[in-house]
Amino acid sequence: MRSHPHPPTPDNDMPVPATPAGREGLAALRAHPEHALVALDFDGTLAEIVPDPEQARAHPDAVPALAALAPRLASVAVVTGRPAGVAVRHGGFAGVAGLEHLVVLGHYGAERWDAVTGTVQAPDVHPGVAGVRAELSGFLDELGLWRGTWVEEKGRAVAVHTRRADDPHATFDALGGPLAELAARHGLITEPGRYVIELRPPGMDKGVALASYAREVGAESVLYAGDDLGDLPAYAAVEKLRSDGVPGVLVCSGSAEVAELAERADLVVDGPAGVVRLLSRLAEVLAAARPQ
Repeated sequence: MRSHPHPPTPDNDMPVPATPAGREGLAALRAHPEHALVALDFDGTLAEIVPDPEQARAHPDAVPALAALAPRLASVAVVTGRPAGVAVRHGGFAGVAGLEHLVVLGHYGAERWDAVTGTVQAPDVHPGVAGVRAELSGFLDELGLWRGTWVEEKGRAVAVHTRRADDPHATFDALGGPLAELAARHGLITEPGRYVIELRPPGMDKGVALASYAREVGAESVLYAGDDLGDLPAYAAVEKLRSDGVPGVLVCSGSAEVAELAERADLVVDGPAGVVRLLSRLAEVLAAARPQ
């Protein structure tokens, strides 16, 4: 493992992590970007949260920022609970100059899209997903909680959204236990998010996906940005990497809905727009340090 310098004097408009570990991680990334991995959640991080997930699109400046940054790094990865192909379409990632080696780890790492091939690699769908899908409408009706909820089909998972309910928070809380029981009957687990509960197969999460990919690319520093409870395993993976001597930065795409991430983050930015500004500024700083 190469040695890393002390944190440099901060640029006037470059966000500075609030923690020593975060400052060390950012300094390591800036010192040796060719050995750095930048990994990002999609919804709430690169794209605004919207009532209908099918209408979510990456921030208009996200792709240009990533395209400017990616060629200077070991790798850029999008780590999302969405199907990989959906994230690629909604992000506009395919066929972009500068993103020739982008990787999208979808369904918490169960699927993988590589820009190099333009194809998705994925295992067979867990049979429990079909069982849950068949039961879910009647299940919500029996609970008296169907009004205002919305079921999202995700191929390898099913998600129940409560954002449209009269009381999204109360409906979310009321569904937690029953949906966990339903998932367990079909060999699935639940993943809570921002007014959404996803029922999905066990064995993969963003932390497993991130740690595996970091090993694959030989990352010697890692920056991860997320916004939701499903990103906590990825935060834990970065913290484990730091304990093993790999510097890392935890970025929170700020939201009043999820305080847990902000409390653990090294750097909190103002939603997807703040994430994009960070990526753009980082690309500029790296370009100034090492013109191509």
